[in-house]
Amino acid sequence: MPGPESLLPSDPAAFGSYSVVGRLGKGGQGVVYLGRDGEGEEVAIKVLNAEWSEDDDLRRRFEKEVRAAQKVASFCTAAVHEANLSEDPPYVVSEYVPGQSLQEAVVTKGPRKGATLQRLAVSTATALVAIHQAGIVHRDFKPGNVLLGPDGPRVIDFGIARVTDGSATMTNSIMGTPSYMAPEQIEGKGVTDRVDIFAWGCVMAFASTGNAPFGADSVPAVVHRVVSAPPHLDGLPESLLPIVEACLNKDPAQRPSAQDLLMRLLGHDVPDPAASPDDVVKEGERVAEADVPSGPQQPPPPGPLTPSGPQTPYPHPQGGMGRPMSGPQRGFAPPQPPPMGHQGPPPQQMPGTGAHHGMGAPPTAGPNTVYGGHQMRQPPPQQEDPLLSQGWVVPAVLIAIIILLLLLVLLSLSG
Repeated sequence: MPGPESLLPSDPAAFGSYSVVGRLGKGGQGVVYLGRDGEGEEVAIKVLNAEWSEDDDLRRRFEKEVRAAQKVASFCTAAVHEANLSEDPPYVVSEYVPGQSLQEAVVTKGPRKGATLQRLAVSTATALVAIHQAGIVHRDFKPGNVLLGPDGPRVIDFGIARVTDGSATMTNSIMGTPSYMAPEQIEGKGVTDRVDIFAWGCVMAFASTGNAPFGADSVPAVVHRVVSAPPHLDGLPESLLPIVEACLNKDPAQRPSAQDLLMRLLGHDVPDPAASPDDVVKEGERVAEADVPSGPQQPPPPGPLTPSGPQTPYPHPQGGMGRPMSGPQRGFAPPQPPPMGHQGPPPQQMPGTGAHHGMGAPPTAGPNTVYGGHQMRQPPPQQEDPLLSQGWVVPAVLIAIIILLLLLVLLSLSG
């Protein structure tokens, strides 16, 4: 991730007890600075510009959002440390998350796959549950607002979020990024938390394929596709496809809530109305923090069949995204192959090769070599006659036969 930009001569050197180190970016509401607290810890300082700070309605709206954001569980989001809204200009101090945005990471390193995609899906869905639980609609959930920090993905920037108490201004204004906006958001209709679910589906499609599902060309073309065309989801993993399709439903009433979405990712096909948002968030945190393997696992070496005959097919209880549920890897982690009967002793190392049976190298064929889970027994070797093993026996027999033939010839001639 590139470092912060240099400060301008007009930039302040400090905000309260926080020193200013550089600029992290500038948006519609103001400038975000990289700062340090008294102990040297890095923080992000968002400062409102004059347009927002001098407009009473906008300022009140911002204050509502900040107060609500302080109630959001900090897991998977950038925690708000301090808010000095009576200062001139007002500023908010939040956690600084070092790392690329999802947008930058996909462009430079390619789409997310396997367990990395799983953690991203669970972490961001967990963040949306926490955000919605605090009464906030993000309204600009996009790859640029997901930071890939060292401890996992974090959702940031509540700059255009709306508090869902009905008193906020600019409720029906079109604010957001067209490629990740819901149809009702574009059309200026009532905005609910389901716009974030639609955006989540778009973000997951981008993360796993490298392309926004409604394109990223001209704004009119993107807007037309969002409102009236199906999403382009080629390349999306089959395990993730049904959930993303549900999230991209044109009808917001047909989309899952953030809690239902997270429960499906965690392996609960049927939403549990008794499950509290706090419990669901905690389960999402637990799964997102788990040390999920980074790729498909090597299958264990196959063993011989049990005396009862062929093994019963491995049951596949439908967990999240149609995959088996297996502890912390629930969701759409690749299913692990079942053991084939009793496992024998650990695989032995092949002399001189460093390879192990069952670990990617084919085993050397022997009397009990296993192929596809069936034990193939070779016939026992033929026992060799000890007399024939002597080297002089065969030549002596041939000489005796020749002598007998010559005697027969002589006898026939003399007769």
